[in-house]
Amino acid sequence: MFDIIVKGGTLPDGRISDIGITNGRITAMEPLGTEARDVIEATGDLVSPPFVDPHFHLDATQSYGTPRINESGTLLEGIGLWGELKQVMSIDDMIARALTYCDWAASMGLLAIRSHVDTCDDTLKGVEAMLQVRDEVKDYIDLQLVAFPQDGLYRDPTARENTIRALDMGLDVVGGIPHFERTMADGAASVRDLCEMAATRGLQVDMHCDESDDPMSRHIETLAYEAQRLGLQGRVNASHLTSMHSMDNYYVSKLLPLIAEAGVSAVANPLINIMIQGRQDTFPKRRGMTRVKEMQAHGITVGWGQDCVLDPWYSLGTADMLDVAFMGMHVAQMSAPDEMARCFDMVTQQNAAIMGLEDYGLHVGAQGSLVILDAATPIEALRLRPARLCVISKGRIISHTPRMDAALTLPGRPKTARRRHPTP
Repeated sequence: MFDIIVKGGTLPDGRISDIGITNGRITAMEPLGTEARDVIEATGDLVSPPFVDPHFHLDATQSYGTPRINESGTLLEGIGLWGELKQVMSIDDMIARALTYCDWAASMGLLAIRSHVDTCDDTLKGVEAMLQVRDEVKDYIDLQLVAFPQDGLYRDPTARENTIRALDMGLDVVGGIPHFERTMADGAASVRDLCEMAATRGLQVDMHCDESDDPMSRHIETLAYEAQRLGLQGRVNASHLTSMHSMDNYYVSKLLPLIAEAGVSAVANPLINIMIQGRQDTFPKRRGMTRVKEMQAHGITVGWGQDCVLDPWYSLGTADMLDVAFMGMHVAQMSAPDEMARCFDMVTQQNAAIMGLEDYGLHVGAQGSLVILDAATPIEALRLRPARLCVISKGRIISHTPRMDAALTLPGRPKTARRRHPTP
């Protein structure tokens, strides 16, 4: 007797399989009957492991317009605006906004999030708030929290002390922002310092790295070196890396093998970076995308991140990782069928690998979490960004959404319009 049986769904690799879930785990993937508390018919629908977002700012989400709007649309004005905002935010306010976002995420099948939490605040209100949120959503969303000195580990006079305090309070990952330090030398020193903190504590590292249009912002080189020196291979991620779009090609030909050798992964955040980068350019205008395909060709694990939703840096967003992958696919020009399918994998399997999620995926023994989409294939899911017909988290059904067929009243035409179509 299973708790849940999902019947006849199509897996991302094209196989068709029933899935049995018992006590929060996938316990069978074979033809099954209907002996279960809940039986879900998924014939013709895509059954995917949950979506994963390895780069987000949950403490800032839903705050757009408070205390004002980012008029220039730049990263630097957004950081300044956030400095104003965090002076007036309360713990309760941050918790409420974060929980609202988690509701959105759960409904979209986004069940694992890595969120950066600002530690440049002597009260550490954001840290306290996000720890409460992590505990409140733990039964359905896996939330990792990054100790993130937003104003610079050395640039802010108490950031280093507060970052250590935040890690002592139970944050999961060590973060940083070396390109926001006062000098390149300070940036490199901050990378070294933070990586040593992570190595001492046995933690992962996830740094905002070279989020700049400056081709000479090259902290990724230092991050790769420190990962190698400290034996942190497989535990370090570099987020953004937008300066790479302007770097000299010869230098990049040296850099990419170093990143691969160091086991450093990367997360590109296409929605935000194509919006905020290149603001000083006329034409040709850079679009803020790192070298995704080139890194993948070197065996570097690359994921897509949401980064922001309705906050000082970005005025849009829905917690839909398929929106992120859809935009990334366009900006990175990943148009071949295998590249499009890889974009879907980047917001599922690759992002899960970056976060180090255990028991993730669709196989016997994995956590009983999955999403049923109103699409036939991963490529069709990217094209449609369809309804999440059912979301199951840790063996429990947590969300249903109806199919999004349009009802037509056109003479001589069918009564409904469906956008699904066989994808070669």
